[in-house]
This record gives sequence, structure tokens and C-alpha cells, in this order.
Amino acid sequence: MPVLVITGTGTEVGKTITTAAVAATALAAGRTVAVLKPAQTGLRPDERGDADEVARLAGTVTTAELARYPEPLAPGTAARRAGMAPVHPHEVAEAAQKLATEHDLVLVEGAGGLLVRFDEEGGTLADAARLLGAPVLVVASAGLGTLNTTELTARELRHQGLDLLGVVIGSWPNTPDLASRCNVADLPEVSGAPLLGALPEGAGALAPADFRAAAPSWLAARLDGTWDAEGFGVREAPEPLGVQASSRSSQAS
Repeated sequence: MPVLVITGTGTEVGKTITTAAVAATALAAGRTVAVLKPAQTGLRPDERGDADEVARLAGTVTTAELARYPEPLAPGTAARRAGMAPVHPHEVAEAAQKLATEHDLVLVEGAGGLLVRFDEEGGTLADAARLLGAPVLVVASAGLGTLNTTELTARELRHQGLDLLGVVIGSWPNTPDLASRCNVADLPEVSGAPLLGALPEGAGALAPADFRAAAPSWLAARLDGTWDAEGFGVREAPEPLGVQASSRSSQAS
């Protein structure tokens, strides 16, 4: 797996912090890592981007960014409004392939979800993944609504003939609600792919040294980590409604 494409079920689901965790875990396993951000939007040229944040948290990684647009919009829209050249999928693939000749692992972090457009021809991250023949890791949110967006993303990946490596929960709440706890079992079911990790809420606010030390415990062995999906599911699973009712009845008597 020299190249791994990381997408999300939408914006603000934890893609960048997940990318940092994957990078930190690979580094801890002795692999060399590069991080490619094809299109960074919503930042000035002098501001730190997502790839910079990955490097800050993960450690010694090579970072690359193909284009940066000032407005926080889809890359294709942001490029058009700024009068700048868009990024095309073949450029993403070429850049990732070049990095792969010099690194054990290249992480390609998309913008927003899988089908966010890079250019006016409708090129997407999915097109870049196809050109690369690379597996895709999907970052999903924990709570209510995530099953629909995760299943739609998984279906589209399979429709396009792409390999869905698995799903990572980008931010696991400190106090998970019922929907989040149920989704631990339901996410693999609706996606047809394994749950490969869960990052704790606020992971990105940790000191870099603490982040690097903890990252392997958030990710499964497929991503070089030690996270146990089965144990996590058992620990977080809510009691069935019938069991709860029976327990309340016993207490009342």
C-alpha cells in the first residue's frame, strides 16, 4: 500500500487529524511518509495548511500541496472564483506517484467528501484514486446521520470500482450518545468495510509528543496500530432496550 487516499463523508469530520494519526503510526512502525494535499482552500499563502498540521502532529513527514485558493469552497469553485488554474486528477496522481518513489507511504488527503470537484470537467478525488489504483480510507463522524453519508460514500466507491480499505471515526465523543454507541456496530454493516479506528475527541489539541505516543492506540493493525475494534465495540455497545426494561423492572420490585 504505497499510496493511501483519505476522504471523508463530508467536511469537519476529522480527515486531517486522522491523516496525522495514520502518518504518526506509520512513522512509529519505521516507515517513511509523505502527505499530499492536492487542493487547500480557505487560507492565505502565508497560513499553515492541513499538510502542515499533519507534520506538526505526526513528526518528520514530507509535505506537498499542489494548489491553494483563498476562499473556503470546493476546490473547483474556489479556483474559478479566484481566476486560478484548477487541480486535475491526473496531476494529483502524478504527484503521488513521484512521492511514492521516495517514501514507503504516501497519504493523499482530499477536500470535503469523495465527489467534491477539483475542476470544471468534474474531476474528483475518486478519479485520482482510480488513476493511482490506490485504496481509499473513509473518515466518518460518530453520531446521528453518519450511517447515511457513510453508506453513500461506500456505494459510490464500489460503483467506481475503487477499493474501500475501511472506515475510521474521526472524533469519538468523550461522552458518546446512544446513536454514536450504536453506530460502532452499524458503520461496518452499512459500509461493507471494517472499522479501522476511532480518534478521541480533541486529539488534535494534544501536544505533538502525546499525539504521536497515543496515535497507534487509535488505529487498527491494518493501519499499523493496536486498536481493537471488537473490544471497542463491546465496551461501547448499549444494552438492548429489553434488557434495560427488565433491569428497571427488577429494581422496582
